[in-house]
Amino acid sequence: MDTEKMNAFANRYTTAWCSQNAASVAAHFATDGSLKINAGEPAVGREAITTSAQAFMSAFPDMIVQLDSLVLEGEHAVYHWTLIGTNTGPGGSGKPVRISGYEEWTMNSDGLIQRSLGHFDEAEYTRQLQ
Repeated sequence: MDTEKMNAFANRYTTAWCSQNAASVAAHFATDGSLKINAGEPAVGREAITTSAQAFMSAFPDMIVQLDSLVLEGEHAVYHWTLIGTNTGPGGSGKPVRISGYEEWTMNSDGLIQRSLGHFDEAEYTRQLQ
């Protein structure tokens, strides 16, 4: 994997998450790519990934995602991030959240995410929302 290209990709992905345009997040995935967050069911395909991203964007209209680091491991990359936002979306608590996590990416030959396994501390996330 080309370090410079992957860093540029990670920066574009971060910008997409901050854009409030969920389809721009999904565009970083293969058409049959998947996004799984913690123990949840995977979102498979760009439409499902768009829906998953939109859920976060709706819950946190002021959401900022920061790229903390990108670690390359062969054909895999680990994208470390921090999400900052206020839960003011529909049914929101109005509470600020700052949570860090990471995604384990498997890239395809077109340079898109084929599979992303996302991880964050759900207990801490829930605590901050209360």
